[in-house]
Amino acid sequence: MFFLDSQEQDSGHLLHQSMADPNYQSPSPLCANGHRSTVSLRSDQGGLFCFICFSNLVSDSRVPTVHISYALHQLSIALSEPIFLRTLLTSHIHFLVSPLVHALSSIDDAPIAIQIMDTISALCSAEGSSIGEDFLERISDQLSSGALGWSRRQLHMLHCFGVLMSCGNIDVNSHIRDKEALVCQLVEGLQLPSEEIRGEILFALYKFSALQFTEQNVDGIEILSSLCPKLLCLSLEALAKTQRDDVRLNCVALLTILAQQCLLSNSYTNSVSSMSLDEVDDDPMQTTETVVAKPCLNVLFAEAIKGPLLSTDSEVQIRALDLIFHYLSQESTPSRQIQVLVEENVADYIFEILRLSECKDQVINSCLRVLDLFYLAEHSFRKRLVIGFPSVIQVLHYVGQVPCHPFQIQTLKLISSCISDFPGIASSSQVQEIALVLKRMLERYYSQEMGLFADAFAIICSVFVSLLKTPSFAETPDVLTSLQESLRHSILASLSLPEKDPTQILHAVYLLSEVYAYCTAPTSINKTSCIELRHCVIDVCASHLLPWFLADVNEVSEEATLGIMETFHSILLQNPDIQAKEFAEMLVSADWFSFSFGCLGNFSTPKMKQRVYLMLSSLVDVLLEQKTGSHIRDAIPCLPTDPQDLLFLLGQDSSNNQELASCQSAALLIFHTSWIYNDRLADDKLALASLEQYIILNRTSLICAISDSPAMLHLVNLYGLCRSHQNERYQISYSLEAERILFHLLNEYDWDLGSSYIHLESLKWLFQQESISKSLTYQIQNISRRNLIGNEVHNVYGDGRQRSLTYWFAKLISEGDNYAAILLVNLLEQLAEKGEQDTNVISILNLMIKVVSISPTASNHLIMNGIGNAIHKLVCGFTNSSLGTSFTTLLLLIFNILASVQPGVLINDESLDAVIIKLLNYLRLRDTAITQNHEGMVVIGILSLVLYHSSDGALVEASRSIVLNSHLVSAINTVVTVACSKGPALTQYQDETDIGEALAFTLPLYFFSLRSLQIVLAGAVDWQTFFGPSSNLDTLPVVCIHCHNFCRLMHFGTPQIKLIASCCLLELFTGLSQQIDIKREQLRCSSSYLKSMKAVLGGLVFCDDIRVATNSALCLSMILGWEDMEGRTEMLKTSSWYRFIAEEMSVSLAMPCSASNTFVNHHKPAVYVTVAMLRLKNKPAWLRTVFDESCISSMIQNLNGMNISREIVILFRELMLAELLNSEQVTKLIRAFQEFKKQMHRNGTREETVEEQVQQAISSIHDHGDVRNYLIQLMVSNSFGRTSGSEIYTEKKKQVLDEMEQFSKLLSTRGNGVTDTTLCKVYTRKRNKTNPNRENCVEEQT
Repeated sequence: MFFLDSQEQDSGHLLHQSMADPNYQSPSPLCANGHRSTVSLRSDQGGLFCFICFSNLVSDSRVPTVHISYALHQLSIALSEPIFLRTLLTSHIHFLVSPLVHALSSIDDAPIAIQIMDTISALCSAEGSSIGEDFLERISDQLSSGALGWSRRQLHMLHCFGVLMSCGNIDVNSHIRDKEALVCQLVEGLQLPSEEIRGEILFALYKFSALQFTEQNVDGIEILSSLCPKLLCLSLEALAKTQRDDVRLNCVALLTILAQQCLLSNSYTNSVSSMSLDEVDDDPMQTTETVVAKPCLNVLFAEAIKGPLLSTDSEVQIRALDLIFHYLSQESTPSRQIQVLVEENVADYIFEILRLSECKDQVINSCLRVLDLFYLAEHSFRKRLVIGFPSVIQVLHYVGQVPCHPFQIQTLKLISSCISDFPGIASSSQVQEIALVLKRMLERYYSQEMGLFADAFAIICSVFVSLLKTPSFAETPDVLTSLQESLRHSILASLSLPEKDPTQILHAVYLLSEVYAYCTAPTSINKTSCIELRHCVIDVCASHLLPWFLADVNEVSEEATLGIMETFHSILLQNPDIQAKEFAEMLVSADWFSFSFGCLGNFSTPKMKQRVYLMLSSLVDVLLEQKTGSHIRDAIPCLPTDPQDLLFLLGQDSSNNQELASCQSAALLIFHTSWIYNDRLADDKLALASLEQYIILNRTSLICAISDSPAMLHLVNLYGLCRSHQNERYQISYSLEAERILFHLLNEYDWDLGSSYIHLESLKWLFQQESISKSLTYQIQNISRRNLIGNEVHNVYGDGRQRSLTYWFAKLISEGDNYAAILLVNLLEQLAEKGEQDTNVISILNLMIKVVSISPTASNHLIMNGIGNAIHKLVCGFTNSSLGTSFTTLLLLIFNILASVQPGVLINDESLDAVIIKLLNYLRLRDTAITQNHEGMVVIGILSLVLYHSSDGALVEASRSIVLNSHLVSAINTVVTVACSKGPALTQYQDETDIGEALAFTLPLYFFSLRSLQIVLAGAVDWQTFFGPSSNLDTLPVVCIHCHNFCRLMHFGTPQIKLIASCCLLELFTGLSQQIDIKREQLRCSSSYLKSMKAVLGGLVFCDDIRVATNSALCLSMILGWEDMEGRTEMLKTSSWYRFIAEEMSVSLAMPCSASNTFVNHHKPAVYVTVAMLRLKNKPAWLRTVFDESCISSMIQNLNGMNISREIVILFRELMLAELLNSEQVTKLIRAFQEFKKQMHRNGTREETVEEQVQQAISSIHDHGDVRNYLIQLMVSNSFGRTSGSEIYTEKKKQVLDEMEQFSKLLSTRGNGVTDTTLCKVYTRKRNKTNPNRENCVEEQT
């Protein structure tokens, strides 16, 4: 026994006390019982431990437990000392084995038993210790013998046995002498009622089994195998009965080991439970009751496993799930066992675990692993899956966030199975929830934020398809948004990811096609949400799938090719859909015909051939908007896979072979459609040879086919294309016989050019063939009739787009290298000569109007081909009493031709002069100048255009007749007189009233007559007669509206009348200015007359309409120039209004950041007036005050490359001439001009124009408002003071550069002491005779 030296030995079990001196060592210390020192050890604390005394103490059942506990405690303290422990292990350790084992087996006190087990564990686990094997051997012997019986003492022995088997340094198998007896005893012990003992037994069996299988101990494995049925039965009963998690854990661990070694399935297989009743009859030892009872082992397992699944300990749940997995995943496990577990509601327990798992990864993984096995019992499990569906959705949220989650596929499979088997199970919210999760998974997969297994991608696509079939899908609009995004992500991921699975495109395309089928179903096709979804599908196909398919077709498998084509085909089948038509055009623009035959070359299978030709037939139906694709569908079995073979078939005689004829019709249709869209399936030479052979060999059948206009047009289109390309690219021989036959058919039989699609090049070639003029004339009549009733056909493809036949007919006329124009004119002339019905004439006239509207340059070719003579014949057919219904249409044609024709074309055409005389006579008879008559308004417009052209030397005689027409002169004067008499009340007469309408038409006529006077009455007009009171003048032979009347109209008129009157007044002032300059005359009007005009014009300098303000400023500038020549400018020195104009302009331009281009244009009128004042000989003294040094410096500082205009340069030049610029300011100004030039050099010579509104043709006689607006626009654009943006960018900048050059020259001459004091001509007229719009330009020079 162990005591410290200070303790007294007052009992027979006490050791002798040591000497008081701690350094004293007794040579042979003895214990109190006189035991030898060799069986004693001294501790580091000085105490002495006697092993014999300790053995006697713990072995004596009469000793109080407190003494035993104390002794064990002292031993544990001593064992913590390294020297004591090392000495003990090498010398006296065997003294402790027997007493400790005996004590453990005989003591009922649990705390002392725990102390003993802790001591044994400490001894066994010590480094270098081998005593554990002795302990194991003694304990296993006692357990094997059954000597202890099943008591509480056995519990401690079992626990200690389990602890020893857990030690890694003990060779268990070598020191268990009787394994069979041990295992039998342990198995028998499982029948005891004590849960504690069963738990220890299960742990011991678990450890023992694990060691046997780990070390592959054959004997131990055989023992376990032989006892496995009983062990399994008892273990499951224990598991089913226990409520303790530790017992459950031990039992599950044991069963898991057995399941991993396939002993569970072997037990079932070998047991009588697997025997049939017939086998029972052969074995008299078996009874029916036994056979019936044995299958309950499956049920017992199901019932037993429910307890661990219900445990609150997640580890127990996980171990139980692992047991189920190993139990069901054995190869020899029959599917019946899985079904039993499902039928016993085990799946419900697992779904509940999932619901309460809080997304713990290990729990989820274990559950999903088992549920994946349950999935094999399809019928039984799917019913249970419905109950657990919400739990699976909850797990889907978690799995969808984890990249490449190991059970990604299993989760998706469960979702897919439930939705597909029970479409109605998912509520609207659940459908939305699932769709959102799957959308995020695909989105993150495409962005490479997370990975997806190949099977997972396929299942996701399948889940979306299943969702489409659920009743709740249509009730959740947000799901459609998720579905649209998912479509895009799935396709893009399949196409673009670097390490994508090649099979993914199949699943993505499958989803795409199913979604499109859903959108186009009769129940959903008209829903707004489905329309958006359908558009999304087409957009995905067009934007992503089609380009990829065309680029990587050689890398795509046949299955994927068929799937993609099937999807495209389903889109084409929705023929009325606008997007389907757009998609079809996108296909053909990508050479789909050639691509399709390329696919046939890669995969020459019947399935691919069927798919290609079916899709081509639907493509033809969509593109040609006729059901002509049936020709291809009917001939599919006989059609070859190579376009060259199609050409070969085309060149055969099919008179007696209906099947060949069907193939030829299909071949013509295929080549016709593909060539229309510039997709050449064969060489031009080969195609032309086959077509010629077809025409020659099948001439008889072609006569019958001519009634089928579309089929005939296919041939005509192809033949025309081949011939047109022959002329353009190269010269090849062609068959005159084939051409003769074809032309004969076209001339002799009725056919309709608008009944089928035709290529532009083929159409051009046809209209270049004089031999078929008769047929082409008939086609023009058809075009005109369709145009008249508004039934235009858009059947001509060219210039990369599809347009109407009328449009391209107009383009043909404008090009002039064909017979279109002359045929059209001749047709009108023939109708006029024959006196045809007005309907036929009107249709041709309307067609001409449409042609001019589409292509204005067509007017030139109509004039050159004699349209004037045809019009003259029509007009001559009219009588004064009966003009006919075609008269109004004829007026519109004349107006539109004159509005678009170039003047040079009209110079040698005298046929229109007689027409104009007729129109003047029409006005005289009906007195139409003031009345509201639509025809009369158009006639006035025609007369205005005639005068407009006369300024360029065209229609001079007709213009002379107009300006000298007394009735017209009187009517115009009357209109102006009546309007001026209204005074301030004129503002109440808007443009739509009688007076407003009359002024709006007569004033432009007067404007153009003023411009025409110098041509038609050169030198015969005295412009000074327009200045002065009208009462003092005799009646002039031309229209004479005096300046003061225009001032009245400008002051009191509506905004439109102000504009027209200001243009007319500026034209008068310009004519007078030129006359004064040429003849050196003086003004004959009085100062008061000029003063009244200056008052009106000065007030309009700040008019809101910049055009009126500019015209007024130019007129005012001219008056100031005339007065300066006569020395009548004294009033300027005291005029506050002129000073206000100059100050307003200078202050505005000097304001920081205000001198933008638009702002400068707004102040351009004031600049004109200011320049005029700076040029006066006697300049007002206040100009120097207005333009002081600070003001001019600020103006220069605001200059930049954007706001320097020609007028600004002139203003600064005049300021320099007026000596208002100092040298520093001139230097800064020159620097600003240089910067402008550099910017111009950087920008190069780019042509930049300001787009103006394109004038549309006048299509109705009631559109006299459009006639008026066109005339006003034409007048303003030809006015000297125009401010429109139609000038070319480079021309404007060139004018600025020219003015800068003049500024530099002036600066150099002033530097040499020379001052140029010559007054400059401000405005001179410059004619532009080549402009197609015939605008007259004004060049302002100084």
